[in-house]
Amino acid sequence: MARRAIYPGSFDPVTNGHLDIIERACKLFDEVVVALLVNPGKAPMFTIDERVGILNEVLNSRFPQVEVDTFEGLLVDYAVGRRANAVVRGIRAISDYEYELQMALMNRRLCPQVETVFLMSAEENSYLSSRLVKEVFSLGGSIRGLVPDLVIERMTAKLK
Repeated sequence: MARRAIYPGSFDPVTNGHLDIIERACKLFDEVVVALLVNPGKAPMFTIDERVGILNEVLNSRFPQVEVDTFEGLLVDYAVGRRANAVVRGIRAISDYEYELQMALMNRRLCPQVETVFLMSAEENSYLSSRLVKEVFSLGGSIRGLVPDLVIERMTAKLK
């Protein structure tokens, strides 16, 4: 049986930090599903379809064992429906760990058969977040080297 992991998030936009976690998850699992949470309460820069398209373009050539999908509702329900063994979460700092620990423990309570695997962010990505990328970009700062070039192109087009 293939080992399948879910890597959930908003990916608005996908950063090099996300790509690092995906690459390392691919070393641990046979299949990785990058799952975008559909959250109508948020006002993202990119629509869910735009984010799926960007992720597919960025990931398909580099990571053939990665699938991009969307989900609503409880992550553990989605994971069980996808027959996943694990949920992958990236940790940048202690503040991430505190939040992620709460989520992992709740998910374990709801569905003990799905493990949560924490992957520490690479040092060069430890400060990087989608929110910070959008803020720097909107104020005219350079985000080159923080996100794939495709993301810069799409963000530039979005702001025009």
